[in-house]
Amino acid sequence: MRLRLSAAPLLACIACILSLMMMIYPHATLEASVRGLSIWWDVLFPALFPFFVISEMLLGFGIVHFVGTLLDPLMRPLFRIPGTGGFVVAISYASGYPVGAKLTAQLWDQRLVTREEGERLVAFTTTSDPIFLIGAVSVGFFHDVGVAPILAIAHYGAGTLIGFLMRFHGSRAIPSPFLSSSAGHQGLGRIRQALRAMHQARLRDGRDLGLLIRESLRSSLKLMMVVGGLVVFFSVILELLTAAHVMNGLYSLIQSMLGIFGIPPELSQSIVNGIFEVTLGAKSAGAAGTSIPLVYQLSVAAFVLSWGGLSVHAQVASILNATNLRYWPFLIARLSHGLLAMIFVFLIY
Repeated sequence: MRLRLSAAPLLACIACILSLMMMIYPHATLEASVRGLSIWWDVLFPALFPFFVISEMLLGFGIVHFVGTLLDPLMRPLFRIPGTGGFVVAISYASGYPVGAKLTAQLWDQRLVTREEGERLVAFTTTSDPIFLIGAVSVGFFHDVGVAPILAIAHYGAGTLIGFLMRFHGSRAIPSPFLSSSAGHQGLGRIRQALRAMHQARLRDGRDLGLLIRESLRSSLKLMMVVGGLVVFFSVILELLTAAHVMNGLYSLIQSMLGIFGIPPELSQSIVNGIFEVTLGAKSAGAAGTSIPLVYQLSVAAFVLSWGGLSVHAQVASILNATNLRYWPFLIARLSHGLLAMIFVFLIY
């Protein structure tokens, strides 16, 4: 409570400054808002909304429990998460951020994961979806589908490595119980246990198909409104800071850091844009120019995709706010994922 009270004056001052800047730069504010709204409507809404609805329905039907029972013997030794995490990994890797956080929050709400397991799961399932990585970044921004395998291996390979490393997070915490008491069953016996777990989960849920669809649509639309608002907000913030030349100091700092590692300083704008919003950062990396070696452009794009941008961080934080899952493990994992993805690009190229 003391931290919240002490932070309130600072947040109030920031809000006043941003309001003043919006009045000083109304044209830039409007353009940034339209650009952010376009990104949400043209890219994020059609890409994420179907997955939000379907994942909610699959949870109500008990499919998550079915998959969790089957994958328990695999996911626990590798990542120290229950088998239900395998469902989250598959859906989130296919649909992109922030689906992994939403599904993990649902598992936590049903007491299928502990706090530490949920934090491990969110840490390595917040990734870009393949359609965005291949279609938007590789083809749209770099104009070369041949870079897609490099970005994909670096991004998803580093994400999997983060999953292995996160197994040491909360090593002394008590794990969640197995979904099935017959943990040692193999083959058909495990399939029967999985079907029984799915049936029991469906009975506990109790909602008919019509109610399940309505509630899935309602909750998914509510989350999409939050996602859209955050995208527009961070798009405006980035544009206002750029118009007020506040970003020049950050550009200089990033250029100095890039010089230490031998990366062309011209890519500093790509990293700064990516710190705030992943789409703007990846697009800037692809348009950096032919004078910069491609490997450096790809490494920056891989970092941006893996970091996710503060817009994605805000989306995940807003989802985790309804749970007891902490944000700082996610923050450390995103930064580590970005750095590892850069290293992977240099190793693969």
